[in-house]
Amino acid sequence: MYRNEKACGRAIKNSGLDRSSVFFTTKIPPGSMGYERTKRAIESSLREAEQEYFDLILIHAPYGGKQARLGSWDALVEAQQSGKVRSIGVSNYGVHHLDELEAHITSKGGSGSKIDVGQYELHPWLDRTDIAEWLQKRNIVVEAYSPLAHGTRMHERVLHDIGKKYGKSPAQVMIRWGLQRGFVPLPKSVTSARIKENAEVFDFQLDDEDMKALKTGEYSPTDWDPTVDFD
Repeated sequence: MYRNEKACGRAIKNSGLDRSSVFFTTKIPPGSMGYERTKRAIESSLREAEQEYFDLILIHAPYGGKQARLGSWDALVEAQQSGKVRSIGVSNYGVHHLDELEAHITSKGGSGSKIDVGQYELHPWLDRTDIAEWLQKRNIVVEAYSPLAHGTRMHERVLHDIGKKYGKSPAQVMIRWGLQRGFVPLPKSVTSARIKENAEVFDFQLDDEDMKALKTGEYSPTDWDPTVDFD
């Protein structure tokens, strides 16, 4: 869907890095939900990226209804068992979708695999406490996409006040917030200086007062919100 599998695959091959040192994630797009379609999507992605395996494949969103969602999961489990993917997970699933999948996995006994990763838009203006707690209670890795809220909150006074305290930018404060919530933030930038800045977040720690100030109580997605849009 992002049309970058081929470019990413070639970049890995041309980098000179050992494949095991790069973590390559792709997704099952909304149009490929269901067992057979997901199987084809996995094979297509492997060919496109010129890879023998992916480190992680996520179901992009809970499209297609229950049967399609569970069929897609079963296809991911088969791909994992055959070595085509190391870890599997979901993105944009609401708690009711997670409950549905957990029940399905339980019904399969030992053959239903497990949810390794849950990926969501997460930042102080969309902390999804209920979903994050559901995942973390089960030791599922929580990945935060758009941890900078697409740059829409960089003017917020609270970010500037906290940033001034530590000599850090608003973006660094937001990324640090996600780390301290136990998330894996996935900031995006095409600017070299900002990519470097986004990684310089391990030399300070927000205190309890800072974390409390960043508990905004808002529920403000910057894009879509499939967690509540689909049954």
